[in-house]
Amino acid sequence: MSAHYRTALCVAAAALILSAAMGIRQTFGLFVGPFSYDRGIPVTLIAFAIAIHNLVWGFAQPFAGAAADRYGCARVVAFGAVAVAGGLALAALAPSGAMLVVGLGLLVGVGISCTSFGVVLTAVGRAASAEKRSMAMGIASAGGSLGQVLMIPLSQSIRLTWGISASLLALAVLMLAAAPFGVALERRGANHATAAEAPAVPLRRTLALAFQHRGYRLITIGFFACGFQLAFIATYLPGYLYLCHMPSGLGATALMLIGLFNMAGSWACGWLGGRFRQQHVLGWLYLIRGVTIGAFFLLPKTSSSVVVFAAVMGLTWLGTVPLTSGFVAKVFGTRHLGTLFGVCFLSHQAGSFLGAWLGGFVFDTTGSYSLLWGATAAAGLLAALLHFPIDDTSAGTPALLDATARA
Repeated sequence: MSAHYRTALCVAAAALILSAAMGIRQTFGLFVGPFSYDRGIPVTLIAFAIAIHNLVWGFAQPFAGAAADRYGCARVVAFGAVAVAGGLALAALAPSGAMLVVGLGLLVGVGISCTSFGVVLTAVGRAASAEKRSMAMGIASAGGSLGQVLMIPLSQSIRLTWGISASLLALAVLMLAAAPFGVALERRGANHATAAEAPAVPLRRTLALAFQHRGYRLITIGFFACGFQLAFIATYLPGYLYLCHMPSGLGATALMLIGLFNMAGSWACGWLGGRFRQQHVLGWLYLIRGVTIGAFFLLPKTSSSVVVFAAVMGLTWLGTVPLTSGFVAKVFGTRHLGTLFGVCFLSHQAGSFLGAWLGGFVFDTTGSYSLLWGATAAAGLLAALLHFPIDDTSAGTPALLDATARA
């Protein structure tokens, strides 16, 4: 089997797994209202369950990445798929908010950490050559957006016809169906970068080097802003549009459009990351996103403005992931990429926790999402300022490695 074919197979498998995992979690915003109205669970508690899922995902990600680095992706993906399916089933049958927190929060959070970027994209990063890595990650991320496009209307349709439980159980079955594709991520005969990396630096020294690297620290802080923005919008955009007296179903349409345009945006970001400095592309992405959020909040709401907002947000939605993981691979190599990206992603998920939880808390307290819309816009502008001065000098030079070893 040729190296090109192995890489293509890995990218296709990664896209399918990401489609299931990311498509499923993107539907959670559709269940906030129904869980509240149909089961009498407070919005704050639903928001807390979604926020816990984001936080658990973040804390589990470095460990899932390290497990994939050591034991391979197939077993990690399979474990994650079972955890996600179990969490969704528990949420489907949950008679109380406590069970919802355990299912949708704890189990889904752990499962997503094993079936998303920190495990799946790092396999792509190893399979692709250095010059093709950013593009390969972008293509896998773009393919993963297909799940968001398909699962939001599917989940909405099943919920409206058969109820919340049937919709969540259907998503659980789809997650289990994606588990076998993890085997294709094990085909690493074309592992260009890892084979060429010398000397082999132990994980402990690599982590110490990463924490000393100013660029790694800044890109990690910027990733916090990304998680904050995306979690708030994905969770509360449908409810916000309802409060603005927009047409019924427009929230689900907006989330679907975000997924559709994210396919093009992720591919474009992967392409740009292979031709320009990744931190500069990230800076422009955060700047565009922050300005778009601010304009959407301040300007009058119409169906057309919602469509434009969803399209621009989709173009900048998950393009941060191949760019950020590509930056980490460029500076530190791919040998410990799963662990290093997992640590970086923990910051993203801490932001996601705040975005998801604060949205519900602020709404229950003030009856409005206005404070959070302003905060998400400001977070994008701050992240842009952090990314433009980042230094992407490789940490793999002998001098730096020797200095780390002596330390």
